[in-house]
Amino acid sequence: MNADEAKWARWRSVADLYHAYFTGLILTVVTRRGAADAAEFVFRVFRRQQQERFLPGLEKLGLSGLPPAVAAAQYHYLSNWIGGVPVEYMYESDRKAWIRYAPPRWIWRGTAICGVPGEVSRAMLRGWHANNGVALGNLKLGFVCTKQTVDGQDGLEGYYYEYDHDLDVDQRLVFARHLEAPRFEANKAPALPVSSWPKPRLEKAYRNYAMEYVRTAAPVAVQLFGPGDAGYLLHLTGKLIGMQYFDEIARGLESRRGDAKSFDEFLFALFDAQDDVAENGGSHDVYETVQQTWKLMDGVADYHPACAKVLQGLIEGLAAGCGRGITVEMKPGAGGAPPFIWRVS
Repeated sequence: MNADEAKWARWRSVADLYHAYFTGLILTVVTRRGAADAAEFVFRVFRRQQQERFLPGLEKLGLSGLPPAVAAAQYHYLSNWIGGVPVEYMYESDRKAWIRYAPPRWIWRGTAICGVPGEVSRAMLRGWHANNGVALGNLKLGFVCTKQTVDGQDGLEGYYYEYDHDLDVDQRLVFARHLEAPRFEANKAPALPVSSWPKPRLEKAYRNYAMEYVRTAAPVAVQLFGPGDAGYLLHLTGKLIGMQYFDEIARGLESRRGDAKSFDEFLFALFDAQDDVAENGGSHDVYETVQQTWKLMDGVADYHPACAKVLQGLIEGLAAGCGRGITVEMKPGAGGAPPFIWRVS
């Protein structure tokens, strides 16, 4: 493995960690606050991402000049493909284009799919897919969902359709379970130009795809549930995911289980793979790492100190996974923002 491949492996480990965290956070909300709160949370996360990412994404992917239904469907195909999500695209006409999220579903990782209520999956569609026409300034564009994986069907699928009339809010997402998507033909699907999407850019985008969901979810949780309750949910999720995923993440970072020194080295490697600036210090049995930046939350306008519970929970959980008895203390900077001082003993 050359230097670039090793770096990309570290990036993919970070993607796996934040992917698991996002799925876990939704399940934590389902189990601690109920399906209705989880659906509202998912709706707000996906609506916020849609408002922040959809139109700039169309530009980046070179889709802005396409008919609205085709542009929306191709956006979901290409953007999800970059993130490693199994997805299919089927063109039917300039006014009708299908997408299908094939199993296994990326967002409901592994056995997690068994704990996801149908209303939570529908909330994702309401938050994003139903709003693409609004973002494009075309109130005739809606999304028709024909299958949902969490309901026991063989994928999440549906089509964008441009009607002859403007749609009311409750008409922008409808269900037609009696219909089925056409077969996917890979040779007819859109592709990214290699010249503008070389391997290094794709690998970084793959990592950032998963991280973006957590970047969005943390402040949404704080605004929806309040800092106290949100902080508890964010921290608990991080600790559970960190404990469960240490071995998997450590392999990609070329780390291993061990003592406090081993975990301090792991922590430094993790920050580097996240593109964060960190400095090592401490001595003897106490190790200190100063994390100067937390790029995940850079530029988040409504950042609250409770958002840092994401990182605190993850690192406490990862420490427990690394070795029994490893203690981690976090000291945040002013306003709950970096620099974060981590003491490992």
